[in-house]
Amino acid sequence: MKSVEQYRNQKVLVLGLAKSGVNAARLLHKLGAFVTVNDKKEFDDNPDAQELLSDGIKVITGGHPLSLLDEDFKVVVKNPGIPYSNPIVSGALAKGIPVITEVELASQILEGELISVTGTNGKTTTTTMITMMLNQRADAGKAYVAGNIGVPASAIAQKATAADTMVTELSSFMLCGIRTLHPHIAVITNIYSTHLDYHGSRENYVKAKMRITMNQTPDDYFVTNWDSEEWRELSKQSAAQVVPFSRQANTKAGAYEENGKLYFKDEYIMDAADIRIPGDHNVENALAAITVAKLQAVPTAGIVQVLKTFSGVRHRTQYVETYQNRQFYNDSKATNLVSTEMALKGFDQPVILLAGGLDRGNTFEKLAPALKEHVKTLIVFGETAQKVADAGKLAGIDDIVFTDNCETAVPIAWEHSQANDIIMLSPACASWDQYPNFEVRGDRFIKAIEQLTGKAEEN
Repeated sequence: MKSVEQYRNQKVLVLGLAKSGVNAARLLHKLGAFVTVNDKKEFDDNPDAQELLSDGIKVITGGHPLSLLDEDFKVVVKNPGIPYSNPIVSGALAKGIPVITEVELASQILEGELISVTGTNGKTTTTTMITMMLNQRADAGKAYVAGNIGVPASAIAQKATAADTMVTELSSFMLCGIRTLHPHIAVITNIYSTHLDYHGSRENYVKAKMRITMNQTPDDYFVTNWDSEEWRELSKQSAAQVVPFSRQANTKAGAYEENGKLYFKDEYIMDAADIRIPGDHNVENALAAITVAKLQAVPTAGIVQVLKTFSGVRHRTQYVETYQNRQFYNDSKATNLVSTEMALKGFDQPVILLAGGLDRGNTFEKLAPALKEHVKTLIVFGETAQKVADAGKLAGIDDIVFTDNCETAVPIAWEHSQANDIIMLSPACASWDQYPNFEVRGDRFIKAIEQLTGKAEEN
């Protein structure tokens, strides 16, 4: 990693723990900073705080005392999920103290090349595809995946060499806390409307996403979706070389699909139908990944190998297994309407859909067309069960079943299924009404499938 002296003998506050906070605190401690960690969870129930204290790092738990602002901190490294309305955060900014996120810290010590991916949907799949494709190069360093995908960027940046590449998935929350982060290639998969409770408006959300390119120069590349006029206009804000991708063949200047075939600047890559994971949205993800791979001189054969064999990221339209000619898919990460709509459009077979979850106040009428076209049976649960059922009725679905949760939904789905059906968890809602996170929800769904079939998960 790069030798960084800017934090030596400086007081730094790490606000909020989890993986990113723990790794940021340890890295800053290694860089010679006087680190204070502040986490709202009580110390006795906080193993991360206990470990950091044993490492010699100052720990304050059980809340966010405003008295912390009386200390002369040079910088605050905050957990991305902590809003800017938090009194510590807003108070620090009012005093002129920079507030950054862990990915900014990681970028400062990274010796190798940085590729960053953001967007409303498809970030994780695209980031994973890119990383796998880059690792098809025989004469290059290793590509590492990091960031919002669940791997702290600061941990990867410490071990990546100058020959390596760090491919980071960046959320809008993370991007709000960058100042100098400078990806050589920045990717925006798409931008819809979400997280407005955090950002306050769609305009602010879009601005946060566009921060991914704010430090790029004409020597860099900005890869973006060309299938929306808004996204094309946003690309004009980048100083980098714009390289588009398009599923609708709106451009041939980058990667595109035409007549069911994928190309990069007129070079045939493969048939879209040969991508292992289903759905038009995954064709878009593949086009974004192909663009980056070609910019990084990955051989076409390596690109094709990845796209023909990659079975999907866990919890994201993840193929689980086939049992008695029924295919099970785990799309627990589908926490909004657009994600579930895209997942449904990926299948030609009848779908038995398991949906529902946290009620954020929205309704589900916009999902009705996709339900009407693809869903034969709708099984609903969670706080939004009635709202999702209402959308199903609007779509003309006669077979709607209420149940307790996604685990109890599995045997019901089986009873209503026939050969060649798809049984898919794609909730269109966050998980927090019944589960700690979407990962736990997806894991419970898979466990229920294993109990039903007597078979272990294939992936």
